Amino acid sequence: MKRLVVVADNPLIAGAIRSGMRDNGAFQLLGYIDPRKATAARIVQAGAEVVLVDEADGSEPALALIRSLKEQADEIKIIVLTLHMDGDWLHRAFEAGANGAMSKAIHPSALATLVREAVNGHIVHSPARIRSTKHAPLELATEHPSLTDRELEILHLVASGAKNGDIARQLWITQQTVKFHVSNIYRKLDVANRTEACHYAHVNGLLPAKQALSVVAPERELVALAS
Repeated sequence: MKRLVVVADNPLIAGAIRSGMRDNGAFQLLGYIDPRKATAARIVQAGAEVVLVDEADGSEPALALIRSLKEQADEIKIIVLTLHMDGDWLHRAFEAGANGAMSKAIHPSALATLVREAVNGHIVHSPARIRSTKHAPLELATEHPSLTDRELEILHLVASGAKNGDIARQLWITQQTVKFHVSNIYRKLDVANRTEACHYAHVNGLLPAKQALSVVAPERELVALAS
């Protein structure tokens, strides 16, 4: 079980991460800390092996913390949470020493799996691939023509945590039709379940930015490392 610290100044983000990490068996969440109050020494002393850093709208303190952490404990894995999987800030985060980047456009239920994949080096955006473009994830989705527009729409809902019944009601179709589309999505993406489909959508830029972790309310038992 890896010991994890969350660096985020938004309690909704922290709460969403706490929800996603609950009972996963892969990580022990030590707590969260505001990037403006965090120090590398405090995080290292807490015994963190993985640090999840929220970009916090291009926070300079977050970048400084990443650099300091890598200087003091290079073995710590640093994963950045960002709304935009491209652009200058993410490029600078990798230059500072971040090991991987994850989009906030994921559902908390898939978070632990994706963090584990990122720690293992399976979800990484190298600086060479980070472009200063304004392409939205939905625009990037056009690069995956194997999925129809309806299948992409359903994939977005699946990744948001919606069940088949919820999807059917929202799209005004039958549950049987939803099952048909979900089955086709699994076949086309070569995945076996919802988590794998969400993983595929995440690493291939198929999720809209509005499906952010901030939709989940924080939990009171999350213990901060800093006052």
